[in-house]
Amino acid sequence: MVAPQFSETHPLRRAAAAVTLAAAAFLVAGYVGPGEATASEPEAESETGEIPAGLEDFYTQQIEWGSCDGFATDGSDLGALECAKVTVPVDYGDPHGRAAQIAVSRVPATGEKTGSLLVNPGGPGASGLGMAVVGSGTPLAEHFDVVGFDPRGIGASTPPIVCLTAEEKDEERTDADLDRSPEGVAAAEQESQEFAAQCAERTGTDVLANVGTRDVARDMDVIRAALGDRQLTYLGYSYGTRLGTVYAEQFPQNVRAMVLDGALDPQQDSAEQVLQQMTGFQQAFDEFAARCTTLAGCPLGADPAGAVQRFRELVDPLVDRPAATADPRGLSYPDAMTGVIAGLYSPDLWEPVMAGLDELAAGNGDTLLALADIYEGRSADGAYSNSAEALTAVRCVDDPVSTDRAELGELDTRLREAAPFLDDGHGSGRAPLDPCAFWPVPPTSTPHTVEVSGLAAVLVVSTTEDPATPYQAGVDLAKQLGGVLVTYRGTQHGVVLTGQWCIDSPVVSYLVDLTVPEGDITC
Repeated sequence: MVAPQFSETHPLRRAAAAVTLAAAAFLVAGYVGPGEATASEPEAESETGEIPAGLEDFYTQQIEWGSCDGFATDGSDLGALECAKVTVPVDYGDPHGRAAQIAVSRVPATGEKTGSLLVNPGGPGASGLGMAVVGSGTPLAEHFDVVGFDPRGIGASTPPIVCLTAEEKDEERTDADLDRSPEGVAAAEQESQEFAAQCAERTGTDVLANVGTRDVARDMDVIRAALGDRQLTYLGYSYGTRLGTVYAEQFPQNVRAMVLDGALDPQQDSAEQVLQQMTGFQQAFDEFAARCTTLAGCPLGADPAGAVQRFRELVDPLVDRPAATADPRGLSYPDAMTGVIAGLYSPDLWEPVMAGLDELAAGNGDTLLALADIYEGRSADGAYSNSAEALTAVRCVDDPVSTDRAELGELDTRLREAAPFLDDGHGSGRAPLDPCAFWPVPPTSTPHTVEVSGLAAVLVVSTTEDPATPYQAGVDLAKQLGGVLVTYRGTQHGVVLTGQWCIDSPVVSYLVDLTVPEGDITC
């Protein structure tokens, strides 16, 4: 294996290459280390606060809102929104060099405006323009201009991260890479090296060197100022909690309010993070199987104890022969795994996964292919968003990567034990290096314990059975930030503004009125 690259974002956002235990990659990106991402010494003061030296033109720019035509890159309907571009430097160390354009969207406040609410859905790699509709029907929409954005290099932001053509992505999704012989490992590493070289050639190393969380957090502060807000009000899901944490480290004095839902623990290294995530997905699969096996005709049988074996019996034949679909591509083994994983992010998606597995038992793969396409960012015309390659690009500069093959082989074994429903049966104690081992630019951050002074109260929301970002990570992040922990008892990834009143009520009151709960909340 080493590890499947599952996205940390809201349901049906794809990560990078095919989801199989053969995918050689760590999942979660590291954090900016202390002192590595501090802003420049302030040189000027404006109505929106201090301006780091050399960045005056960026911080004082005026946003020109207009139509969102041409902004959507992931199939989102942005027709009711306003869109614009915010200019930032590609390299904050060279603010007079090449510039980048950050795509932003908004729904203006319907009542007396408090300020702007910046929202990020996660990823890394996900477009956030559609998040401007978050909070519709709540006091958030009345008091805030709700603002979404595509992080640098992603979606409609330019210059874009580009690694593969649509045809190359289609081909990649058919390659299971299960061979763990020395020759198979060498071949997989050659593919990773070629992928890294394509990203460098098609994107540019100057862009790749500056697409990490460190720089996106800096962009968020420019966006804040350009919106006219003296302080940031922020809601981040999943990987968006990483952005919020790094922003809080860089600009603690600029935080008005911050809600972090589905948190990542900045202290953990990549191996431990992905191991916990695989454990979480196995728990989600077990709950899915427990529900399915109570239903007549469940494709996993009637006994939860046999669900993993039955699941493997359904998907393993796809390694040699794709299932038939209306689409001429057919359903490959990697796409079947992707479709199932997509559905484990939330119980709301379990029904289509059951339907897809039932179809697969009859030799048809249409539903699972459709789920995989959504997660991969593939539209009906065959075009792709760049979410998958952006995830890899961000991950490679956010994380120090292991090149110790013995260590990777040991991790591969541990991951198979943690998530038997994903075990393809090809474990050998060997695992290939992933693309980050060949990345053309060095990482810009490291795991560390967060230490921030002067930060406003922060709310960290964590779900007890979250498959993608385990509950304990939220507990630990709340402690490090000195924030309030909001616990939701359930099985899903991300809960804020999904209709759970006991969560939404304190969150909305906090964001609107700065009413901080007196203690941790559980519901």
